[in-house]
Amino acid sequence: MRVAIIHDYLNQYGGAERVLESIHALYPDAPVYTSIYDPSAMPAAYRDWDIRTSFIQQLPGWRKHFRNYFLLYPSAFERFDLSGYDLVISSSSAYAKGVITNPGTLHICYCHTPMRFAWRTADYVKREQIGGPLGAVLPLLLTYVRLWDVASSARVDHYIANSREVARRIRHLYKREAEILPPPVVVGPYNERPPGDYYLTGGRLVPYKRIDLAIEAFNALKLPLVVFGDGRDRAALERIAGPTVRFVGRVDESRLRELYSGCRAYLMPGEEDAGIQPVEAMAAGRPVIAYGSGGALDTVIDGVTGRFFYEQTAAGLAAAVCQSRADEYDPIVIRQHAEQFSVERFQSRLRAIIEREIEARRSIKG
Repeated sequence: MRVAIIHDYLNQYGGAERVLESIHALYPDAPVYTSIYDPSAMPAAYRDWDIRTSFIQQLPGWRKHFRNYFLLYPSAFERFDLSGYDLVISSSSAYAKGVITNPGTLHICYCHTPMRFAWRTADYVKREQIGGPLGAVLPLLLTYVRLWDVASSARVDHYIANSREVARRIRHLYKREAEILPPPVVVGPYNERPPGDYYLTGGRLVPYKRIDLAIEAFNALKLPLVVFGDGRDRAALERIAGPTVRFVGRVDESRLRELYSGCRAYLMPGEEDAGIQPVEAMAAGRPVIAYGSGGALDTVIDGVTGRFFYEQTAAGLAAAVCQSRADEYDPIVIRQHAEQFSVERFQSRLRAIIEREIEARRSIKG
């Protein structure tokens, strides 16, 4: 069976790219079609993949200004020639699902979310602090992107959503049902140890993660907070951080596991579509304090593997942290809960979905 994999961009590493790696592991010979690919920003293993980029890779300043070309991405993905494939798997939070396939090709989309910047434009403009003429005209330009997004949604044969919240968005925006499959997490070995006194948060330091709320809360609480990861928000976050907040930058998997296992709890103050880091923390037996919305509702069990807070403010998070200090959690129970999100279980379920859809298509043709 001839298989192609489609992914939005390969210029930053996060949860979507971990999903891509699990899909690629099932089909290691499949080419990966993407808009742009920056080898310096991606793991070295990607250099052994068959990666095929769009014409956007040839445009001036694409590394820094790739967002400015947003009106060109629909055409970039539609121009890929996928006529020789039996199965297309798109990993999409923006444009990848919009590829054009032959009628006989099965297209399965693993949807991380319908494109956030197009459908939640007001929040996006505010969060990214886009003002002036661009801020005024951007909602008008995105009208075209939204029209294309809805039209191209019909090209997918079967949707898989990473959470109930994303499935709800797909139903609302595309009028399509989606099967739910949480993203894969490398749970790793479990080393039981007593927790330290610090709290942990991090990942890609970008605005929607709301790491600023965690920093403001811990400035007020005067409790130790460790922030891992890097991103365009880091300088601004460091400027508001008090003496109890420590930034450790990007860390390797071994160091990250040490940080998880040594923390008192992991904080997720932003609304995540799914969220891999909280499950990684739970794999180390540590509870999660999460904003009670989005994908956290699929991975955290309130009172068993962590605690929710429902007012997305520094004060709301600080109150939850204070309340959690009296909570008692069983690290083994938390670890066992995290194991159901392992890479192996993800791949097994994804393979079963694909085989079922292939067989269903064969039955219709037969």
